[in-house]
Amino acid sequence: QVQLVESGGGLVQAGDSLRLSCAGSGRPFSTYTMAWFRQAPGKERDFVASINPSWTGGTTRYADSVKGRFTISRDNAKNTVHLQMNSLKPEDTAVYYCAADSRTSPKEYGYWGQGTQVTVSS
Repeated sequence: QVQLVESGGGLVQAGDSLRLSCAGSGRPFSTYTMAWFRQAPGKERDFVASINPSWTGGTTRYADSVKGRFTISRDNAKNTVHLQMNSLKPEDTAVYYCAADSRTSPKEYGYWGQGTQVTVSS
């Protein structure tokens, strides 16, 4: 079992930056693929970014809508994954979820956090 707890959400203005964190506990964190998803009101949950386990090279992947603005990183020593969000836009407003899976580049994730709200005002 893996438990995930997100933090760092809040209310910011367009153009601001925000850093989300996801603390993991349970199975060896370093061996898991970690990802961020988001869900805006009335919409489906969408993929934002992912990072593979470090031993596989730590490959990162991003949704087109956040490329060049968001950066995912992991600190295996602290069992934490971060999402640095720069140049935020109102359309980035959503609940952001951290996810983990034991497979590399999975299509579905087995573990989810409770989410943290990010609101970007114009």
